[in-house]
Amino acid sequence: MAQIVIIGAGMSGLAAASRLATLGHRVTVCEAGGTYGGMVGRYEREGFAFDTGPGLLTLPAVYRDLALKTGREPLEQLVGLAPVDPESRHLFPDGTAVTLPNASRGGVSQALDAAFGAGSGARWSEVMNHGRTVWEATRRPLLEEPLPAERGVLSPADRAVLEADPYPVPPRTGLARLRKPVRWTLDTVARRQLDGHPGLTALLGEAALRYGLPPGQAPAGATVLPYMEQSFGVWYVRGGLRALADAVYRRCELRGVGFRFDTPVTRVVVEGGRARGVETADGRIDADLVVSAMDTAALFRHGLAEWPGTEPDGWEPFEVPGRFSVLLALRGPRPEGTVHRTVVHAADPAAEENALTLSEPPCERPTVQVLRPDDPSLRPDDAHESVVLTATVPAQGDVDWTAPGVADRYADRLLAHVDGAGLGLRERVLWRVVRTPEDTRRETGALGGSVARPVLACSHPGLHAANESPVPGLYLVGGNAHPGGGLARVGMSACIAAGLIGPA
Repeated sequence: MAQIVIIGAGMSGLAAASRLATLGHRVTVCEAGGTYGGMVGRYEREGFAFDTGPGLLTLPAVYRDLALKTGREPLEQLVGLAPVDPESRHLFPDGTAVTLPNASRGGVSQALDAAFGAGSGARWSEVMNHGRTVWEATRRPLLEEPLPAERGVLSPADRAVLEADPYPVPPRTGLARLRKPVRWTLDTVARRQLDGHPGLTALLGEAALRYGLPPGQAPAGATVLPYMEQSFGVWYVRGGLRALADAVYRRCELRGVGFRFDTPVTRVVVEGGRARGVETADGRIDADLVVSAMDTAALFRHGLAEWPGTEPDGWEPFEVPGRFSVLLALRGPRPEGTVHRTVVHAADPAAEENALTLSEPPCERPTVQVLRPDDPSLRPDDAHESVVLTATVPAQGDVDWTAPGVADRYADRLLAHVDGAGLGLRERVLWRVVRTPEDTRRETGALGGSVARPVLACSHPGLHAANESPVPGLYLVGGNAHPGGGLARVGMSACIAAGLIGPA
């Protein structure tokens, strides 16, 4: 039986704690803040409640496995889980609208034909077939297994294999064979395989954009993101995703995990070349192993641990985008027929891309996700509605979101943008709360409040840090460790790390 200290009570920290305690270890979690869940937060006021992080769940199998392995219970006994159907409604600048069914690729194809003309669905389906190829090639090495790294460092040969984009690029013919191969991005896929259709192009890039991957930078392999959503479905946890964090926290308590909130770790103690515990403001906590669930870049750049040799993979640059959210408390009932998720696409996709990649001002009318769950627990009564608007924006630092009036003015623009698409929200607003990347940075420690990206083969800026670090006895989990960001992937990182540590 090992004494294990986990730094951070975000979802990866909770998942790792519950798995390791089930394996027989003594586990203590140190959390700098006053609660658990990390980015899976909740804001409550006057009978309204909102998720302050992600609002929907993909690949629920990750948390089904966690529920079974740590308590032999199906996830559905811990939380109310329901598929979101329709999965989404998309509103485009030219006035076109398309509603997509959940987990039905055939239904998606039919909807696209009806909205964009015959043949649109077939072109989209072909690209999704390529996304399936990416999924099949990357599922095990990039999602389910640890990186083949020795002391946190990949060999050049392994790196070449894992960073090769498995998207099936058509062979070059004629004079094109003489030119240097071009790295395909999502924009390349859209131009060459979707005929540059503006609606299909926007649809392809939207899933990547939610993960902070501008389509002009995202590798062609990012087609796996819409493929996964349309093949395996999108799910809603009743009460909001905070209910999932509550369930995993309760599982930790049942397994005897100890929690120390408001206890920031100031240093990982390394003695004899091995992690031996952590230092906190309240003193040292000895341990046989340390698992860091905090932002990997922050862990080393802030001096909490010293990385031997060269910098690790997964140190994201500061220009990685963040999320801007507006929590809306609305008067009046949720209109009948309202879908759970509406996406209002950017009026000028090029301006949105430039804002995220060239340090230009935030896009005036970006892609906005509008979440409107039909969940009585999130509103005071049926005469009101809770709504969350979310856009991907430059991180804190590229834009000073704390400057007077900046956040409120941008919230006004988002509301005007979605109302211009016909949503009619502004006139119903009782009050609103604006959240910027600076809020994310303050609450979670993520550098610049940036989005933790998923690992995608050949993705910029590359693979994330291996779960077993070069410091013996120090393991890494969470959005900036293998296999990357997103609620499902941080759960996978916990599973991989627990497997590397093994039973007591």
